[in-house]
Amino acid sequence: MHTNFGRFRPVSLAVAALLCLSAGAQAQNFPVTPGQQATAAQVARTGIPVADLMPNAPDSYTVRPGDTLWAISGLFLKSPWRWPELWGMNLEDIRNPHRIYPGQQLFLDKTNGRATLRTRRAGGDGAPQGTVRVSPRTRSESLADASIPTLAPQAIEPFLAEPLIVDEPAFLQAPRIVATQEGRVLLSRGDRAYALGGNGPGRLLSDRKGEPLDYRVFRNATPLRDPTTREILGYEAHYVGKAELVRGESSAQNLDRDGKLQTERVPATIDIVAAKEEMRVGDRLIPEPPRELRSYVPRAPSSPMAGQIVSVYGNAVAWASENQIVVINRGSRDGLERGHVMAILKDGERLRDKTDSARPDIKLPNERNGLLMVFRTFDRLSYALILRATDGIKIGDRFTNPE
Repeated sequence: MHTNFGRFRPVSLAVAALLCLSAGAQAQNFPVTPGQQATAAQVARTGIPVADLMPNAPDSYTVRPGDTLWAISGLFLKSPWRWPELWGMNLEDIRNPHRIYPGQQLFLDKTNGRATLRTRRAGGDGAPQGTVRVSPRTRSESLADASIPTLAPQAIEPFLAEPLIVDEPAFLQAPRIVATQEGRVLLSRGDRAYALGGNGPGRLLSDRKGEPLDYRVFRNATPLRDPTTREILGYEAHYVGKAELVRGESSAQNLDRDGKLQTERVPATIDIVAAKEEMRVGDRLIPEPPRELRSYVPRAPSSPMAGQIVSVYGNAVAWASENQIVVINRGSRDGLERGHVMAILKDGERLRDKTDSARPDIKLPNERNGLLMVFRTFDRLSYALILRATDGIKIGDRFTNPE
C-alpha cells in the first residue's frame, strides 16, 4: 500500500510506453532513451503538425480506469508508437515520465497549424476560482492497481512463461518424466510423477538448498524454419504445465541377476501443480526462471528492419489476428529489441494480366496489413504481439519498419 499526505497530484502522460506485467509490482523508474528524450524536447518547443493528429482527435480527454496508453496515444496520434512526441507535447507539466493514473485530464491545443497536449486548458493556469478551504488528509491506494498500462497485460503475460526457444541438444539433456503412479498415461494437476535428470555431474534433480524446486514442463522441440531459406533458426518447446520437486534423486544398491552389487539411480518425485495440457512420460523439465518486472516502450526501430513471420503460436493455427502471438525470423543479433513496433505487409497477389495479349504474369504491390510489437527476443527469433490487423495474417507474411 502507498500513502499520500495532502492533495494527490497525478503524474504525466509520458508513461505512454511502459507496462508492468507483474501483479502487485511496485512503481519503478523505467528508462527512457536519450533519443526519446531528444524527440520529446524538440516537440515541446515546436509541437507537432496538426496533420499528424488523428482526424477525430478529441479536444479533451479524461483518463479512465481500464484505459491503456497505447489506446490513448492512438486517440491523438496517427501512429501510437510515437509516444515520445505525445510526451513532448506535454513536457512542461511532466515530472515523472513513467506513470499515469485515472482522473488526469488532457487538453489538445491546436494553434498556427501546430498541436500541443496540456494538462491545463490553453489561456488558463488551471488555478481554482474563489476561496477553497483545504485541510490535511490521508488517502491510501494500491499503486499496482491504479497505474495505466501501455497494453492490456493479459495479452502478453501468459506468453512470457509459455513458449520457449531452446537449443535442441541441450533440451534433450533436460530432466524428463520417466514414470507415473499406477501406470497412468496422462498427468494433470494434483498428480504425482517421477523424473530423472540428464547424465553427467550437476544434471541430477536435487532438492538440496539453493537448487531449483519449481519447474516448467515442456514437450517436443519443434524446428522453426525461415519461410524463404528453410534454414532452421531454432527450436520451440511446447509448454504443457508446471511441476514442483518434492524429493530429489537418490541412489540405491541392489544385487543384479548375477548376484553382483550395483548402484541404481532412484528417480526424483514431482507433483504437477498446473496443467495447460495433460502431461505424459517423456516431457521435459526446465527450471522456473526468476520473476521479472518487464517494461515495454513501443517505438520504431532506429535502423531499417525487415523479415518474415515464421509461425503462429498455438496448436494447428495457420492464421493470426489481433492479440495473437507470432514468431518472427529476426532476433537480438539482428538488433531487434522488445518494444519494437513493425508494420505487417500482405504479399500482393500473383495473377495473369488479361489486358495484355501476351498474358504475362504480374504481382500486385504488397499492402500494409497491421502492426506487431516485439515483446521477447532470442538470438535469431522473437515473439511478437499482433496489435492491429486489417486482414488475416499468415506464416510467410513480411514485416518492415512502420514508417
